[in-house]
Amino acid sequence: MKRRDFIKTSAIAGAALTLNFDGLQAALANNTMTVEAVPDLVAVMGGEPVEMLDKALEALGGIGNYIKKGQKVVIKPNIGWDRTPELAANTNPELIKSLVKKCLDAGASKVTVFDNTCDNWQKCYDSSGIAAAARDAGAVVMPANEEKYFKEVSLPRGVKLKSAKIHESLIEADAWINIPILKNHGGAKFSCAMKNMMGIVWDRRFFHSNDLQQCIADICTWDKKPVLNIVDAYRMMHQNGPQGKSAADVATIKTLIASPNIVAIDTAALGMFNQVKKLDLESVGHIGNGQSHNLGSTDLQKINIQRIRI
Repeated sequence: MKRRDFIKTSAIAGAALTLNFDGLQAALANNTMTVEAVPDLVAVMGGEPVEMLDKALEALGGIGNYIKKGQKVVIKPNIGWDRTPELAANTNPELIKSLVKKCLDAGASKVTVFDNTCDNWQKCYDSSGIAAAARDAGAVVMPANEEKYFKEVSLPRGVKLKSAKIHESLIEADAWINIPILKNHGGAKFSCAMKNMMGIVWDRRFFHSNDLQQCIADICTWDKKPVLNIVDAYRMMHQNGPQGKSAADVATIKTLIASPNIVAIDTAALGMFNQVKKLDLESVGHIGNGQSHNLGSTDLQKINIQRIRI
């Protein structure tokens, strides 16, 4: 790494970390609801990835609230790019390994991990560390590089996207967990839980040529919604997304957010993103479009949020 890139990276990461939990609280807004009940959304900050996952799931009542004995489960990370974990283009492999183990411990009969990658799928699976981590934990790692793995489903609530071919493992699953990494995206402006659902679809060219922001919201109307969304924001690519160019594009903000509510979690994650680089909600049209589809609310004051600092 060039010295100027190192200095820039350190400065950005340092600025992000000086925001600390106060910055996260501001990003997630204030609300007066009690956290005695299971919260709608949990935000954890300041720990290592698996440690933060443990805290989030504990606050949500445990993985057993979402995964039941005998279920076939899919875990859908972002594995789109031939990049190592330090470049924050893909979900942290340690999170995937831990989540697979938790689902199997909860009694899942099978856990499958896949993504329809942008770069060569084998290189993405290997460079990201996710294939090895998932297999080590006992998951089945499936490819998604050929159309034969996808089956067409109807999306009657879609505005632009009325149908899509979705990966067969998801169609056959009893439950699935959406686990994206938070990052910048050149086309969609912002990539998180809703954007991660583009990786369940075969033909993404349609999205890019038919109102990307609306199509992202439309795919989220599919009836089989994730039982839980978990946002990996330990490292965050704040520019040159979605694949990044160097470590200068990455800030370490040590955050994890979890919620069944896909619109709320993306709204909260956008607030966190804005602690490093400003991006208004109107620019990320798919979040507002998701609210229009009644997939959740962007008003975080209306939901029960639990914040945990490690």
